[in-house]
Amino acid sequence: MFCWGLQGSPEHSSILKKAFLLGAKNGIQEIVEEILVVFPDAISYVDEDGHSALHLAVMYRCEHVFNFIIQQMGVSKKLLLKVDNGGNNILHLVGRMPYQPQLEVASGAVLQMQRELQWYKEVEKLVPVQATTTMNHDGKTPMMVFDEDHRRMIQSEEQWIVSLASACTVSTTIIGTIAFTAAIQVPGGNNNNTGHPNLNNETNEPTFRLFAISNAAALYSAISTFLIFLSIFTTRYAAIDFLYSLPNRLIIGLISLFVSITSTIIAFGFAQYFMFFKEHKHWIPKAVVITSFGLVTLFAFLQFSLLLNMMKTTYGRSMFNLSDGRNRRKGISF
Repeated sequence: MFCWGLQGSPEHSSILKKAFLLGAKNGIQEIVEEILVVFPDAISYVDEDGHSALHLAVMYRCEHVFNFIIQQMGVSKKLLLKVDNGGNNILHLVGRMPYQPQLEVASGAVLQMQRELQWYKEVEKLVPVQATTTMNHDGKTPMMVFDEDHRRMIQSEEQWIVSLASACTVSTTIIGTIAFTAAIQVPGGNNNNTGHPNLNNETNEPTFRLFAISNAAALYSAISTFLIFLSIFTTRYAAIDFLYSLPNRLIIGLISLFVSITSTIIAFGFAQYFMFFKEHKHWIPKAVVITSFGLVTLFAFLQFSLLLNMMKTTYGRSMFNLSDGRNRRKGISF
């Protein structure tokens, strides 16, 4: 309503300029929308450094403001190729490190780098091809700016991923050893004449079959987890790997680790059933089941948040609500 009252006023530019740029900088879409709808020429406002509202939206990672401006003004070549006082186009500016509050939106080290790459790749789709190779006044292309500003983030996230992979590799090694031992030395031992497990008889066959299946699932999923996390150690850790490759491997590795832990606990529960249920000590298997369920729930509680966030940012809907299909995620790629 305030903006409509300024229509026809020669002073509307000086009055609205600061509010419009602050709204874009702080991600207040309502201010940007109200001013831009009434005064479309406000898109040409720049601050003392030559940054337009679209520049500020990408610098401060305000996706709602960015989406609205693109949808309202369209993919304008003039708008996207505008440079600031340092010769930086919009791709140079999105390649800079944002301020810490914007980084804290994404939880987890790998998600921060992934979010940065999603911003860069989305803006790269919009700008003309020549913008990707344009140099600023410091003689740097947009990708050079991105690599230089994010070098420390890449190093810290590489250490985080390696430490996570190391811990998971140790866990899967232990699980795989337990599962392999249980497959060779089955509960109840083997028949000396036939070599078949003693518990694999008509009475225990259904239960023993479930034990064998769960133990095999634990062994194979542990081996799969080991191989997946082993591939993480051999990754080159280039910036682009944090967009899809590393998140995919972490997601599949954590799911496989969860399957191996769950299967091991189920196999252990069946082993306890063979040992105590037939002796009418029914309370022992029940206690094992309750404890096992608690352990699985604990693991899911500790890792589910990270896993869910990685799946959401990797496979879910993009934060850029563009109408031309650019917001679709890619599939699994290694």
